Amino acid sequence: MNAPLRSSLMTVKPEWIDFNGHLNMAYYSVLFDQAVDEVYGQLGFGPDYQKTGCTTYVAEFHICYLRELHEGDRVNAAFHLIDFDEKRFHSYQELYHEDGWLAATAEGLTLHVDQSGPRVAPMPQNIRDALEAFKARQGALPPEARVGRRIGLKR
Repeated sequence: MNAPLRSSLMTVKPEWIDFNGHLNMAYYSVLFDQAVDEVYGQLGFGPDYQKTGCTTYVAEFHICYLRELHEGDRVNAAFHLIDFDEKRFHSYQELYHEDGWLAATAEGLTLHVDQSGPRVAPMPQNIRDALEAFKARQGALPPEARVGRRIGLKR
């Protein structure tokens, strides 16, 4: 498992295009979500994990739109683990056009949830170990300029 993890190429579908002729903002979330599904399998949160009665819920998700995407564009996403504790993790993703330019970024806070409540619950040790190993491999990555951004009017 190399860091950052890169998703496979995904294609912008015609039905995702808005009246302005570019990718509707809602579908950037779809692309980021599809990309993280690939990462989840490598971190222990794959489809079989749902059978344990636990899952993950996204508590907060921020997207920065940097460059328009259009029908047929092919993109992939890089996944960075910023931090984690026993019940949650903070991640950052970058969505790249296949030509190499950055189209969007996303930052999220994800909770580990016991679905019997549902309630936030500690992750099993094997998943915390996988997160720790992944985070350790990212040690040399520079701090991301878009992590921790807030929305507001600067005066």
